Amino acid sequence: MAGFSFAPVAASRALDQTLPAAPARVLRADRLFTGASPQTVPQGAVAIADGFVVWSGPAAALPAEYAGWLTDDYGDATLLPGLVETHAHLAAYEKAVQPDVPAPETHKVAWETLSSVKIARQLASLGVTAVQSLGAADYTDVALREAIRAGLVPGPRLVAAGPAVTLTAGHGWRGGAAADSIPELLRQVRFHHQAGADLVKVMATGGFMSHSTAPWNAQFTLAELLAIADDAHRLGHHAAVHAHGTEGIRRAVRAGFDFIAHCSFVDADGRTAFDPQLADEIAQRGVFVDSSAVPAFPVVPGQPAAALAKQLYDHGVLLVIGHDIGAVTSAAAYRHGLSRLAEAGLPTAEILLAATSRGAAAVGLSGVVGVLEPGYQADLIVVGGNPLANLAALDDIREVVIGGRRFDRETVPPWTPPVGNAGSPEVARQAWLDRQSR
Repeated sequence: MAGFSFAPVAASRALDQTLPAAPARVLRADRLFTGASPQTVPQGAVAIADGFVVWSGPAAALPAEYAGWLTDDYGDATLLPGLVETHAHLAAYEKAVQPDVPAPETHKVAWETLSSVKIARQLASLGVTAVQSLGAADYTDVALREAIRAGLVPGPRLVAAGPAVTLTAGHGWRGGAAADSIPELLRQVRFHHQAGADLVKVMATGGFMSHSTAPWNAQFTLAELLAIADDAHRLGHHAAVHAHGTEGIRRAVRAGFDFIAHCSFVDADGRTAFDPQLADEIAQRGVFVDSSAVPAFPVVPGQPAAALAKQLYDHGVLLVIGHDIGAVTSAAAYRHGLSRLAEAGLPTAEILLAATSRGAAAVGLSGVVGVLEPGYQADLIVVGGNPLANLAALDDIREVVIGGRRFDRETVPPWTPPVGNAGSPEVARQAWLDRQSR
């Protein structure tokens, strides 16, 4: 990644200008968190027009030219950039509910695309205004991105990977793009570019939800990963990997990948073994890492579920917020994931930066969203109370704005943390071990 700077992804495009113009307005609250620093501005205000932030700062310093604009004062609340989810699989409803027809498989692609709308809308309703899809069969995430951009359906900004690149019978092969040599891998990168994907996502190791793979084993050689990353960058895309195993993580970092999903440090014997030197290398190369690592295996009594995230943070790694939503957990678990990071010892301000400006940078939207300063697109949320004092304030959403337009939120069923590790990646890991012992 060193020395490489990719352009903002296609998802950064402004919403279709044929939609009704977003009204010029000023939002005021007792606190403003711009995402540009860990501090808040007391008695802050943000002025937005034509879908962009045109001014932000202390309300007392609001320029006279904005004084007559429509103003909403939220009082004891906080204005902050919309949240970012860097690791989602939006088509989970496609697996849970099928069309009531004799041959539902006939409608698989359309059904997966339409079912993705539900999770995308749930995320937006929870204040997540930008979502990186890290794997969707048949490029259904690209189609949804374009539908949202064109105003056909309301939803968050979507950064789409299309089908994840994997091996024949590799992790995620059922919905992925299989390739078994460098020429085939390059062909997949170019197919993704042709289909309009924003990034290339590669299954660098096996996974805990695949019968046919060992999660700790690397699936691609360093030369193969180098070829993928180089070609993705040549085409202007960022490159992401799924990597649980330490060797797969190491190869991806040295191949120049920009983003690591999971980064679980599972060694060749199937046990978690954090590698501080590799963590330092990840930090030095500026690779983004999401927070969805699986818990330690074997389980360490009393260890927070996000312990690896704290160790990565202590080594200076650029952590961002990713929950594997749709594959492992529901949209409603987003805020709970933030609280797990706090329990592990990350400072609250650091968590909010990871969820806003740094998350935007990780998904190719740096300079576009994630910060409430002039020139950024007006994606923001208003929450009651002060999330820097208590992350639970993020549950009290007063308003969500995407592209300067108020998003019509829907009710999202509450999420209850599972008892023990039920429904967690740890259960998926144990299920994998059980399958292998039969």
